[in-house]
Amino acid sequence: MPLTADEIKDNLGAIRERMHVAAEQSGRLVDDIRLIAISKYMPPEYVQSAMSAGQHCFGENTVKDALTKQALIDDPDNEWHFVGHLQSNKAKFAVDTCSMVETVDRLKIAKAMNRYLEETEHSLDVLIQVNIGFDQNKSGVSPDESEALLKKIRDLPRLRVRGLMTMPPFMEDPEAVRPFFRDLRRLSEKLEDKGLLGDHGKTELSMGMSHDYQVAIEEGATLIRVGTAIFGQRPAPEKQQ
Repeated sequence: MPLTADEIKDNLGAIRERMHVAAEQSGRLVDDIRLIAISKYMPPEYVQSAMSAGQHCFGENTVKDALTKQALIDDPDNEWHFVGHLQSNKAKFAVDTCSMVETVDRLKIAKAMNRYLEETEHSLDVLIQVNIGFDQNKSGVSPDESEALLKKIRDLPRLRVRGLMTMPPFMEDPEAVRPFFRDLRRLSEKLEDKGLLGDHGKTELSMGMSHDYQVAIEEGATLIRVGTAIFGQRPAPEKQQ
């Protein structure tokens, strides 16, 4: 059943309140944590309702959806993150459309983005996606291979590696996911110690979704990706990229 603008506003309010509680319990400042509203497959009017409630950072996982929504919603305050698996032939559209690509997990896609960015003399923030749970159903570089990939991507001048992102195996109990979030934080600290992260400001950790974002905040998330808890259940996706 479609949500009203008031329901979306109330959902956002509840999430922000829980963010405050989780930050306080872990001795953190809530201002150091950003909420990304995952609007993938949702209609543009849902995004507009969220904007009316003060939300201006959104996540899309297909280039087609991102382009469609941005064409209908022209707001310079909005920030768009790409959170889906990106194909090389869509790299140009991703860098033209999004302010951050969170799912860089191979050198080929990084080189493609860097090549297009050089043509426009722009730069782009990216995160390295790590398959922290070794889940065969998830994308991402393995933790053991993340250092080697990061070293190669850091040589691409138009990409600013801001941190790491992960999608751990889904588990009903949020506490069961805590070790994966902790492992990503420890990996980021290890990479920072080696001088491979942190030179573009604070290291971002994108982790935590609708059912476990409070645990992710307690373990150091700086970006949480929440969709269903804001917009309700998503419709079945079309085949697109």
